Amino acid sequence: MWLSPEEVLVANALWVTERANPFFVLQRRRGHGKGGGLTGLLVGTLDVVLDSSARVAPYRILHQTQDSQIYWTVACGSSRKEITKHWEWLENNLLQTLSIFDSEEDITTFVKGKIHGIIAEENKNLQPQGDEDPGKFKEAELKMRKQFGMPEGEKLVNYYSCSYWKGRVPRQGWLYLTVNHLCFYSFLLGKEVNLVVQWVDITRLEKNATLLFPESIHVETRDQELFFSMFLNIGETFKLMEQLANLAMRQLLDSEGFLEDKALPRPIRPHRNISALKRDLDARAKNECYRATFRLPRDEQLDGHTGCTLWTPFNKLHIPGQMFISNNYICFASKEEDACHLIIPLREVTIVEKADSSSVLPSPLSISTKSKMTFLFANLKDRDFLVQRISDFLQKTPSKQPGGIVGSRKASVVDPSTESSPSPQEVSEQPTSLASPLNSHQSFCVQEVPTASQGLLKLFQKNSPVEDLGAKGAKEKMKEESWHIHFFEYGRGVCMYRTAKTRALVLKGIPESLRGELWLLFSGAWNEMETHPGYYTELVEKSTGKYSLATEEIERDLHRSMPEHPAFQNELGIAALRRVLTAYAFRNPTIGYCQAMNIVTSVLLLYGSEEEAFWLLVALCERMLPDYYNTRVVGALVDQGIFEELTRDFLPQLSEKMQDLGVISSISLSWFLTLFLSVMPFESAVVIVDCFFYEGIKVILQVALAVLDANMEQLLGCSDEGEAMTVLGRYLDNVVNKQSVSPPIPHLHALLTSGDDPPAEVDIFELLKVSYEKFSSLRAEDIEQMRFKQRLKVIQSLEDTAKRSVVRAIPVDIGFSIEELEDLYMVFKAKHLASQYWGCSRMVASRRDPSLPYLEQYRIDASQFQELFASLTPWACGSHTPVLAGRMFRLLDKNKDLLINFKEFVMGMSGMYHGDLTEKLKVLYKLHLPPALSPEEAESALEAAHYFTEDSSSEEALPQEEQEGSGSEDVQEKKGEEKGTGSPDYRHYLRMWAKEKEVQKETIKDLPKMNQEQFIELCKTLYNMFSEDPMEQDLYHAIATVASLLLRIGEVGKKFSARTVRKPRDCATEEDEPPAPEPHQDTARERQPPAAGDPQAKGGGDMHLGKVPQESQVVVEAGSGEGQGSPSQPLSDDETKDDMSMSSYSVVSTGSLPCEDLADDTVLVGGEACSPTVRIGGTVDTDWCISFEQILASILTESVLVNFFEKRVDIGLKIKDQKKVERQFSTASDHEQPGVSG
Repeated sequence: MWLSPEEVLVANALWVTERANPFFVLQRRRGHGKGGGLTGLLVGTLDVVLDSSARVAPYRILHQTQDSQIYWTVACGSSRKEITKHWEWLENNLLQTLSIFDSEEDITTFVKGKIHGIIAEENKNLQPQGDEDPGKFKEAELKMRKQFGMPEGEKLVNYYSCSYWKGRVPRQGWLYLTVNHLCFYSFLLGKEVNLVVQWVDITRLEKNATLLFPESIHVETRDQELFFSMFLNIGETFKLMEQLANLAMRQLLDSEGFLEDKALPRPIRPHRNISALKRDLDARAKNECYRATFRLPRDEQLDGHTGCTLWTPFNKLHIPGQMFISNNYICFASKEEDACHLIIPLREVTIVEKADSSSVLPSPLSISTKSKMTFLFANLKDRDFLVQRISDFLQKTPSKQPGGIVGSRKASVVDPSTESSPSPQEVSEQPTSLASPLNSHQSFCVQEVPTASQGLLKLFQKNSPVEDLGAKGAKEKMKEESWHIHFFEYGRGVCMYRTAKTRALVLKGIPESLRGELWLLFSGAWNEMETHPGYYTELVEKSTGKYSLATEEIERDLHRSMPEHPAFQNELGIAALRRVLTAYAFRNPTIGYCQAMNIVTSVLLLYGSEEEAFWLLVALCERMLPDYYNTRVVGALVDQGIFEELTRDFLPQLSEKMQDLGVISSISLSWFLTLFLSVMPFESAVVIVDCFFYEGIKVILQVALAVLDANMEQLLGCSDEGEAMTVLGRYLDNVVNKQSVSPPIPHLHALLTSGDDPPAEVDIFELLKVSYEKFSSLRAEDIEQMRFKQRLKVIQSLEDTAKRSVVRAIPVDIGFSIEELEDLYMVFKAKHLASQYWGCSRMVASRRDPSLPYLEQYRIDASQFQELFASLTPWACGSHTPVLAGRMFRLLDKNKDLLINFKEFVMGMSGMYHGDLTEKLKVLYKLHLPPALSPEEAESALEAAHYFTEDSSSEEALPQEEQEGSGSEDVQEKKGEEKGTGSPDYRHYLRMWAKEKEVQKETIKDLPKMNQEQFIELCKTLYNMFSEDPMEQDLYHAIATVASLLLRIGEVGKKFSARTVRKPRDCATEEDEPPAPEPHQDTARERQPPAAGDPQAKGGGDMHLGKVPQESQVVVEAGSGEGQGSPSQPLSDDETKDDMSMSSYSVVSTGSLPCEDLADDTVLVGGEACSPTVRIGGTVDTDWCISFEQILASILTESVLVNFFEKRVDIGLKIKDQKKVERQFSTASDHEQPGVSG
């Protein structure tokens, strides 16, 4: 490529001059190409270690004038061909012009100007891509693609200098992190290391420091361990690797490929050596962290953050921290973790103003909200720019006041007195009038009992007011009072200052009357509810009456959801639960419904209206417990792994015992999935849920550890899993909430685990206190780090399970061993995944759906199958391979959805690798009959369409009918059914079904006969198949003999049928033979058998054998076999009537000569001797046919053919080779596909 001219002082150091003229020098890097010796080795090592571009571009052109000592680089090239092209351009276009100049300075200026002009012209074409990667980075990307054979679609994210430890020797080189691969290259004194690992194959990735490997990154896959160290910035490298591995796991989990986030803000000046992708990934990581910290909706994009101070009126301090600004929120987080958190939604903001600066309060900014709160920020670095950004976002914020539920909840916030329990009369009246969240759409649940706008607990609390409950009531009153004082000091609603005091209050238990409101607030569900008014109502409307697998599961579980609670012992509670769960399944079909969601949702409904419960469920499933409720409960398994790890760290003496007993995996799923609601009395578990909404998963892990810690002695004494489960079950049943004002609800779990002597009661608040005292060192960031590590482990073990299940589903008689099947599965899966990240244009259907059975999860389309077929087939056919692959794909794609699953793929492979000669020939035979042989391949009538507009339809129809009708009855049946009315259809389908069942017992008698055009295609495939075989000549001779024999057999058969079947066209015989030809045709055809035996014809075949390999390539590339006007295609019947000059002798020659040679000859005859109209026809005889038995019998006469089909090929070696060339092959296939026919 052309380079912007740069000075080179020492031109010949490490370079060898190959060509020169008065103005330019072409040089090659020492050590590149043949020889090179020690100098070459040293130069190669230097190039790698110093990251020299000469590693990728070992040729260069320098410009130099005679008297000057300074050279200028003008071009470089990765190959001699590329550099020669540039050299020739310079010689042809510049040499003459340069010789005119007098001054050497003018020459140099002219050359530089010219080169800059060429580069500008080239870049102009690339401009629209908006590629903002810096030059140095583009060079590294080019280097990566060349070094590792990656396709254009593979984007480099970043690259680092580091050492790879091979044994105890560090190899200095370069680590390239791309979107889908980790690559490493090193070249030291002739020893080359070339590593490529896919992110989806990584099972472990961690940063560790040992004596052997000082601060290194450890990468583990199923079959290798890699250590990298000596990074300049190991933290940054590891973080990026973690992100890319996470994206790959996400792709395995729910088929989300990597998409560049176009909505992210662009930097004003691109950083040197940082790719746009790296910047996008950094921004994505910051976004995720920001959303998790402040519990914001998933589509919130962080715009920027800046250091500042916030005035906190409750303790009269300026607290230092960070201000974050995004599309819809301004947030603040103090430097001290618990000092203060603040979220201000822009929809609440009324005034943003810059106050006057002073020495005490530099650059202050005050923000006022609708709830009459004012927040004062100071010490802002770029206040004017900040205010501008905020005002920009404020202008985009919708000012429309959301109605419905928001209004009602706001009222409850302002006036707490309305929160008190309604009187019995109110309760009985409420169900008859629709509640406020749903008042805009009364139609959707007219038949159902509507739910009141309040939590079900308030409707079903039969006890008297709080005052009558004595000490418990007084305690509840005090809690309420504490919260109201807190609201007065710290604010109420979304804009509340959240501090250590807020947490302390949550730990003491939230009063019943405020629980729903605070859950909404702390989980972030309030924000989503306010910004989506009417969304839930709309979902309920859409999902009502819709049936799916999820709704069936929901119906089954409705009456198992807290059946002991009065709220769910009647239709009111059940209907509310049904609507919320169905609406969520409709909103998020990837999760749909998962067991345990019913238990959690029923508790949410006790404390909030339907809409509030729905948004709380959204917050739980999509943000707070990620991937918990999908089909494979991955999130819960990940946290179970974390729990095991924490047990090892905090309770080492118990950890080993628990592992032996296998208890952790049994207990933790139910604990985590239902947040203890299914294993603890309801009043106690709800206190844990309070803390969970404030603190997240950390609380659940802390409580789980505290429960194990409290039962340590008993657990250490247990002898089996059952005993340990009983110990823990009885303990949890006796965790009580003595402060609860609700009537105690019998706990079903307790009935199962009660013993003779119930253990002492444990107060829930005491348990929480202990969990915070002993295990509060857990931090959210640490948990996220551990989640990443466990996610790799869990997803890879699920993938292994999937692999085993798929392999087990393959029939035993397939012929491949378990190991071979597993290897094939990995290759098949890799091809599916590669299509997702490199094949942007692939059909959407090929994306993986994790809800499907394992066997159907990975499927590939025709082009992917073509690539796999080419590298794995034992029947390599050179340039004809893609055509054969296309036919095999159509044969395997029984349901015609243009995708095949792994089982179908293996069946196809097995047909070629296993079985005897008959079985293999049967597969080959089927590949040349419909549906494998597509009508386009077998119809030359299509070619005539633009000549004969009127007749083309009938011409096309005839060969197709004959193809499909040769020997098979179901075409006739189908036609018969279509003429009849609706009812015969069922009989037709039953017959089809019965036939499908019989297919397994298929004998060679069942195979339909083959007509002449299909037979010619079969011969062509066989010729191509033999072209690279060591026994090539013998095979050609044998197949020429067999083809000649078969053509004569077909002629004899045709002649026989022509005499017996002289009936009108509509009286078809049982064998469904083609109609009898006209008399004058007969006379011409009767002369054919003697011609078939003509020794000259055979001799011609033998004489041409030597030319086959060369010519076959030319003809196939020109489109033979693809309906592109190839002479060896099926040709129309009219030709034989119109043109006697194309004698029947030619037909025989077609079989007895190698196809490609004859194809050339036929074109000449057709082109010169005949008119254009006649050329459209051809020499194929549509009355001719032959059976599989005849082909088999003929092939058995030639031992060389029998040996060819019976020799065993090891698929293992082909799989290994395929894995090696996977990336290079995908590069090549990207370029080859457009030119490949078929």
